[in-house]
Amino acid sequence: MIKSERNEYEIYRGLQRPLVLYMFKGRFIYTGVGSIFAGLICTLVVLSQAGLIWGLLTLCLVSGGGLVYTALGQRQGLHRKTRSKGIYIIETRIHRQHGTKS
Repeated sequence: MIKSERNEYEIYRGLQRPLVLYMFKGRFIYTGVGSIFAGLICTLVVLSQAGLIWGLLTLCLVSGGGLVYTALGQRQGLHRKTRSKGIYIIETRIHRQHGTKS
């Protein structure tokens, strides 16, 4: 019996699962965190100008609205594509001339 001289190594290929934080996956984690930070910044501005009640209301509206927008966008998938219905025929504008050499 001939033994192979080839060394075999285990290759770590990750967990083979998408990154999930709370209910957000992949790139939607960044948009969710961004909406929370935008809510905090808007809250600080409104809090310094209008008061505590308006600041808390701004925090709820901006952060909550951003998170709802992100969650609804996640339902459409990672690649939000416009899905047009119908059959489209795309004509080529390049015409070959037969019988000529390039």
